[in-house]
Amino acid sequence: MQLADTSAIVTGGASGLGAATAAALVAHGARVFAFDLPAAIEKAGQAPDGVTYLPVDVTEATQVGDAVATAAEHGPLRAVVNCAGIGPSARILSRKGVHDLELYATIIKVNLIGSFNVLALAAEKMAETEPLEHGMRGAVVNTASVAAYEGQVGQAAYASSKGGIVGLNLPAARDLAQYGIRVNTIAPGIVETPMLATVSEEFRAALAAGIPFPQRLGRPEEYADLALFLLTHDYLNGEVVRMDGALRMAPR
Repeated sequence: MQLADTSAIVTGGASGLGAATAAALVAHGARVFAFDLPAAIEKAGQAPDGVTYLPVDVTEATQVGDAVATAAEHGPLRAVVNCAGIGPSARILSRKGVHDLELYATIIKVNLIGSFNVLALAAEKMAETEPLEHGMRGAVVNTASVAAYEGQVGQAAYASSKGGIVGLNLPAARDLAQYGIRVNTIAPGIVETPMLATVSEEFRAALAAGIPFPQRLGRPEEYADLALFLLTHDYLNGEVVRMDGALRMAPR
């Protein structure tokens, strides 16, 4: 699938994995609409050439629907990459008491329901586009995590949300096959994102030491490269790809 002269949506597109993916899509000729919260957009400043920032809460159907419609007005909507997510940690039972239920629900709502919301509403617009060769209309890439498989202590909510994205992947690909829309998922390991920018070099080095090879943290640009590969490879569908340097997370 060619991305030149098409519209693309990237959630969480103002920073981290999303910003790197937006830049990669622009480099391939797409017009990118980056969905993010107003505070994240304000922090990012002026949007790069080829990127339009849209203030969107991915959990709000009306906001997402309006933003998807805006993206579809500027060319055929062919690509969606869901990067928006949050990752607070809390144990199910600790000295502070039982895991806060509202926190658990919020993480599920943002990471899993938000991804589904964008996937579904974008697929509706994709289904209206003119089909390409073999009926291809578009492709979606969701973001899970290695925590979906090896959630650590304190990651009950986060691992649940990312496990849900892994579980969503194949039925979504099967549901949308009749419309010529592919769905794949990336499960990153430890990637150098803004969430890690506040920790010390020593802590980052300790994280990198646990990765078999290459013994370093992943880079947002590597995620973006993989997302572009999944978007443009027409025979990859219903797959979850780990990007983790063969890391298997320990309990803590």
